[in-house]
Amino acid sequence: MSTFLAVFLDGKGFTSIEIGEILAIITTTKIVAPSLWAIIADKTGQQLAIIRLGVVLALLSFSALFWLNNYWPIIFCLALFSLFLTAILPQLEVLTLTSLRHSSKIYARVRLWGSLGFIVLAVLAGQVMSYFSSNAFTYLGLLILVALLLTTIVLKQAKGSITAKQDAKLNKTISISDKLFDVSFMVFFVGGILLQMSFAPFYGFFALFLRDLSYPGFTVGLLVSLGVIAEVVAFIYMGTLFKYFALKTLLVFSLAITALRWFLVPQVGDSIYLLACTQLIHAASFAVYHSGSMRFLSIHFTKEQQGRAQGVYLGGVYGIGGAVGAYVTGLLWLDGSGANTAFTVAGFSALLGAVIMLSLKEKPVS
Repeated sequence: MSTFLAVFLDGKGFTSIEIGEILAIITTTKIVAPSLWAIIADKTGQQLAIIRLGVVLALLSFSALFWLNNYWPIIFCLALFSLFLTAILPQLEVLTLTSLRHSSKIYARVRLWGSLGFIVLAVLAGQVMSYFSSNAFTYLGLLILVALLLTTIVLKQAKGSITAKQDAKLNKTISISDKLFDVSFMVFFVGGILLQMSFAPFYGFFALFLRDLSYPGFTVGLLVSLGVIAEVVAFIYMGTLFKYFALKTLLVFSLAITALRWFLVPQVGDSIYLLACTQLIHAASFAVYHSGSMRFLSIHFTKEQQGRAQGVYLGGVYGIGGAVGAYVTGLLWLDGSGANTAFTVAGFSALLGAVIMLSLKEKPVS
């Protein structure tokens, strides 16, 4: 979705402003939806049931794209898809962390398999869409969602999940609102929003950026995959990084080097080798920051609050940050002529996030 949705929409004849608006509107579903799904999951303790329901509804709503061509119907379809898709990831994260007893080292090793899957799909999708057409996007999406549905059938509810009764009893002592308005969380939250805003040109328009530079679809997939390969390596060694570096240091470094990445992309776009070097920074931009974020949330919130914490984090950071970033990028892109400006603004967004994250106060890890 993140790499080739813009290519699919461009194939439908939409302008960059319209693409930015569509990306922004569907991303706004992530502001509220994760928290709503998380509340249901936390109160019932049935994370797995929520995951399965989300997959089924996401599959049904995505399938409607086969028959839609106009602006508002496509927005409605994609918004529904995003609304249901947001039910999956937060609860899957909770199931994973609960099963692994919140081990950052083992979590990173499990998480890298998602990255490996993305590598295969990015290369495959780039080639398939170049060979057939941008409409191949819907067929690939359908296959992946069906495969996702099949895998949820064999999943099992993690031991140690919180029941509704336990959750109600424990939350009388510790309210999640106290943690949300803590200065450390607010600093962490704002930094995350700014980082996600900076990713908008990459997530939404990078494939179009490379296409305009005459890179073939297969090369687009390879370049995107190179960043994910770097991400995989980072996930493997996250346990070691947590051992030698403070959490705050890793978060600030991720934001700062991501700013450098966005400043460089439009300057080195004509060189595939230099562009490939900027893709390697994805190891810090995503893997290090994401693992650090999961570690922060697991420390800052109690075990009973993890579902809602994931919902607030994903809803705020990916929802607000992603929506604002997509809309602004759509305005700046100007069908490709404003690409340099869009990436430069993204760089300043990440840089501001790094400055703000410097004020983060760490808590001791138990």
